[in-house]
Amino acid sequence: MSIPTAIKTKVKVLIVDDSDDQRTLLRRYFERAGCDVTVAASAEEAILSYSRSTPDLAVIDLVLPGMNGWDLTERMKADRPECMIAVSSVLDASQYPASDAVLPKPFTGAQIRKVLRDLVPKWSAE
Repeated sequence: MSIPTAIKTKVKVLIVDDSDDQRTLLRRYFERAGCDVTVAASAEEAILSYSRSTPDLAVIDLVLPGMNGWDLTERMKADRPECMIAVSSVLDASQYPASDAVLPKPFTGAQIRKVLRDLVPKWSAE
């Protein structure tokens, strides 16, 4: 017996990117996929956010003001090991820290859905 869509728990996604355009684009893609999205412009904002509510998935840009994405990825893995992490950057993928997935920029809606499908079992494309 399938659960009605209205009852399903939405996947919580935290987007961490210092670019307004990238945050907006990522938010749009994840909201279209039916996710509940929170955005942060810095690692420090992200830490405050996930200390209040643990996301199912965090999308972390590597180049951030203050604490960088490498350090945030490491800290988030320690603080919230149950949260899946996708690293996003314009840098070469060989420079990415270990993570659950990568979203090289520019990304597509199909890549967003693949990350959700691969990392968040409760997500459904319905």
